[in-house]
Amino acid sequence: MKAEKTVDFQIRTNWYAISRMYNTYAAQFDMTMAIGFVLLHIDKEGISATKIAPALGLEARSLTRMLKTLEDRKWIRREANYKDKRIVKIFLTDLGKQKRDQARQGVLLFNQIVYDKIGAEKLGNFFEVLKSINGILEQDTGHVLDSLKSNG
Repeated sequence: MKAEKTVDFQIRTNWYAISRMYNTYAAQFDMTMAIGFVLLHIDKEGISATKIAPALGLEARSLTRMLKTLEDRKWIRREANYKDKRIVKIFLTDLGKQKRDQARQGVLLFNQIVYDKIGAEKLGNFFEVLKSINGILEQDTGHVLDSLKSNG
C-alpha cells in the first residue's frame, strides 16, 4: 500500500500543513500555535495547569516552560487557592486576553474558509469518520496493538 493511501499519512500530512499555517499566522502576534491553543483553554474562571496538558496533549515539562514564558511576557498570572496552597490556577491578564482573541480569530477564520470551500455536509461526514477513528483508538487500542504486533 502506498503511504498516501494510509489513514495516518493523510491525518499527519494535513495536521502538519495546518500546524505550519497556524504557526505562520501566530508569528505575526509573537506567539506559536501551541501558545495560542493554551491561551484558548484559559477562561474567566482560570484553569489548573494539570488540566491544560492533557487537553492539548502536551508533556508536563513543555507546558511548564510555556507557562513560564507566558508569565514572563505578562500574558498570564498564577493564583494560589487561599484554602489549599497546592492548587494554583492560571488566569489571563488583559494582554493575554488580547492574545487569546488573536488566536481565536485565526481559528475562526480558518474554519470559515474550510466550511465555505468544502461545505457543512462533507465536513459533517469528515467529523463522523474522525470520531469513529478516535473511538477505535480509545476503546480498542489493546486489540489494535495486538493486531499490529502479530502482523509486524
